Amino acid sequence: MASLAQVFPSTEKSSWYLSEQKQQAGLKQDPALQVSKCRILLYMILGKDLHMGVLDMKTICPDFFKGTEPWKSTDHWADFADWMKEHDPMKVDKETDVTLKYLKEQCGAKKIGIAGFSWGGMAAHHLMLKNSQLAAGVSLYGIIRDSEERYDLLNPTFFIFGEKDHTISYDQITLLEDKLKQYCRVAYKIKVYPGQVHGFAQLKPEDMKPEDKPYIEEARKDMIDWIKQFI
Repeated sequence: MASLAQVFPSTEKSSWYLSEQKQQAGLKQDPALQVSKCRILLYMILGKDLHMGVLDMKTICPDFFKGTEPWKSTDHWADFADWMKEHDPMKVDKETDVTLKYLKEQCGAKKIGIAGFSWGGMAAHHLMLKNSQLAAGVSLYGIIRDSEERYDLLNPTFFIFGEKDHTISYDQITLLEDKLKQYCRVAYKIKVYPGQVHGFAQLKPEDMKPEDKPYIEEARKDMIDWIKQFI
């Protein structure tokens, strides 16, 4: 698993992202955190353990839920719309700005990328449209759907989808590809992995079916290769 600069679990009141509370949160400059490259990782579901190999960069997992409950795999989908009203993936700019400031000033990061899964994929898509400080991004099965500006990416972005994702139809993927060809002025990539469902790249080893494992490993490698290519 990629080494972690800091991990801020969503179940804790991790208010470190507010600059005026840095001292209270105990964030002090640590020589061990001095890096030139860093990746921000975004989750929707708490408790995923990804084994993606060791990167020559640090990975930080901020709490964009601001101490509130994340969506859990045991929750009922009937409640998801209400949960989303309180956790808008397009309202993460303030926390991102402070995260970037911390990484640059306290960790010495020179280049920063972002990868997000599901809800985090939507947030990653949004941030690649709004924040030019992010040198590269990967959105895994999460896209912004209700903005006319969702195709004008600022920096290279990779979109990963499962062929059998019940939340994102093939028509939506085709529309994204057509519009990116028309409007996008930076490098981008879209890849659909055969037979894969929503969340496939996050599966733990014990939950993988033998026929799916090659695609899961391929998606993870593709994500890492994209980030490393640009940062």
